Amino acid sequence: MKIGVISDTHIPDRADALPKKILEAFKDVDMVIHTGDFVDLQTYNQLKKIFKNFKAVAGNMDPKEIKEKLPEKEIIKIGKYTIGIAHGLGHPSGLIELLKNFFKKDNVDVIIFGHSHIPMNDTIDGILFFNPGSPTDKMFSPYNSYGIIEINGEITAKVVKI
Repeated sequence: MKIGVISDTHIPDRADALPKKILEAFKDVDMVIHTGDFVDLQTYNQLKKIFKNFKAVAGNMDPKEIKEKLPEKEIIKIGKYTIGIAHGLGHPSGLIELLKNFFKKDNVDVIIFGHSHIPMNDTIDGILFFNPGSPTDKMFSPYNSYGIIEINGEITAKVVKI
């Protein structure tokens, strides 16, 4: 299974639309995961229409309409792997500990998150922490990015610079 991962799109605040490179890259994925901070209900609805297998959680900057539609935490199972999805909150320096605690009882193998806009692809205490960065904002990162996770017996993940 091939999963396209995006977060912190902040449309229309930071960009008018999702970069075309992402739409092109996600043409052959089996699922798209968005970890929140759409900022606009129209963006959520548009992405849900484009990507048929679409999972998402609400972010701290999302309006009430999105927070009422989406959970702040989602657990999905793909093959033998349990994947936790959340946006995150608070200062980036404490984000990993917060996420560990948030998913403590869920026995996850992977935590996909956003919030910091800083790409991450690291295994800590046996859990893959994956943040695709932001495709539209470079406030906290020198580049825009998205992610690809592949699950074929094992998990491989990569951050793709735009």
